[in-house]
Amino acid sequence: MRVKEKIEKAGYFWLPSTPERKIPGTLVIRDGGNIELEVVGLFDESIDGLNKALNGQYELGRIVGHIEKFGLVTLDGCFYKTTNVSFGGISKSSVYVNKALLGVAYNENEEILFNTFKFSVEGIDEWVGISGIKVEHQFENKTASIIYSPPEEISVNLSNGMKLLITFSWTLPGFPNIREAKITQKTYFKLVSTQGLSLDDFISSAYKIATLVGFAVDKTVCIEQVSATSDAIVQNVGNDKTIPASISIYYPSLPFTEIEPKIDWHRMLFRFIQIKDDLERIVNNWFKAYDKIDPALNLYFSAKAGVHKYLDGKFLALVQALESYHRRTSNEKSMDDATFKTIVNNLIKHCPEEHREWLSGKLQYGNEISLARRIKNIIEPLKHFFGTSRDRKNLVRKIVDTRNYLTHYDESLKSRAAEGRELWLLCLKMEAIFQLHLLHVLGFTREQIESIFKNSKELQRKIKEI
Repeated sequence: MRVKEKIEKAGYFWLPSTPERKIPGTLVIRDGGNIELEVVGLFDESIDGLNKALNGQYELGRIVGHIEKFGLVTLDGCFYKTTNVSFGGISKSSVYVNKALLGVAYNENEEILFNTFKFSVEGIDEWVGISGIKVEHQFENKTASIIYSPPEEISVNLSNGMKLLITFSWTLPGFPNIREAKITQKTYFKLVSTQGLSLDDFISSAYKIATLVGFAVDKTVCIEQVSATSDAIVQNVGNDKTIPASISIYYPSLPFTEIEPKIDWHRMLFRFIQIKDDLERIVNNWFKAYDKIDPALNLYFSAKAGVHKYLDGKFLALVQALESYHRRTSNEKSMDDATFKTIVNNLIKHCPEEHREWLSGKLQYGNEISLARRIKNIIEPLKHFFGTSRDRKNLVRKIVDTRNYLTHYDESLKSRAAEGRELWLLCLKMEAIFQLHLLHVLGFTREQIESIFKNSKELQRKIKEI
């Protein structure tokens, strides 16, 4: 989660089970959604509580509190990071917090359910590209008019029972305006459920939507500005009217990069306008993809996010992503199962008894096809993008030799493995292979994929740069 300005607020905190024991502390929320609570003393200073805390056996679970500016706060998934007991002095302890909900206090075992979950994603304004701001110039009269008409919400039904809205917020100039008139618009996603759902349900769906935007803009983008509402928690707005109270939420959401990405429309893989008329099918195809190829997607996005500090780590993640993708989308084996089973039984039957267990373990995955064959099959429907038959054969061989060397460090493979710039180019090509396949997974037709490739200089560069 992107937190552009660190939040640091003092307050009092307590366990819901012992509200009479309130201790002072400071809540700190940093970029990345990293949350830490520093308290003076311990929440349980009994002999048993001290022993458990000092031995790392005290699971705090939920903490509630009251902090400056935001009022009530609920902290979930808490445990002591460090404990410091100073007899006669000031003791300070550090608490890890998984989620912070600002503006509400829940009881110890109270279930946290929401009906809406609103969030933004870096690059969403550039990707969606819808603005209600219109500027009209009359150069002859040296005048200009600025008109703002809020864009209509866009709504699609998700296969998981939620509704996804693309909504817009705006600020208008204040009064009086003598020297400046400023209108701003911000685009958000909003997940809506008529039935109360857990925070984790919403977080899971928001993650998938964020990765879809990241895939579309070909950047690692972070979730930001998260809030939620529950039909059961309302605030009075006067005249006996109430509305659901907005609760700000912070958590260490993925994907995340320390450097905020620069989003350019001309570097995107595809733009919102290209899928607007087919948005519901595209988004639901993406959600279904997570049910089928979740490990492959996670490996691909970890490589894109720069989780791997060294190039060989990124390469191995991409190779594993392609291998996992093929395993999840193909049942191809070296031979039919009946034939393989007959061969295995014959081998084990004629194997010395003391080695049968060892041989059985070696043969367990003997019917799996090789990595070279998997990569070749993945490239096959895309072969016209990757040069001649010889070019494709060399690409497959280089990927396999490099993977085998980096996995086993066999000196006989060292001279054939890619390194340096060649390894970097190999990573770009594997990214491109995965992107082209994911376009197909999303439901783009062959003609649409051809058009995307033709208009994407970045995708062409990944494949053709030498």
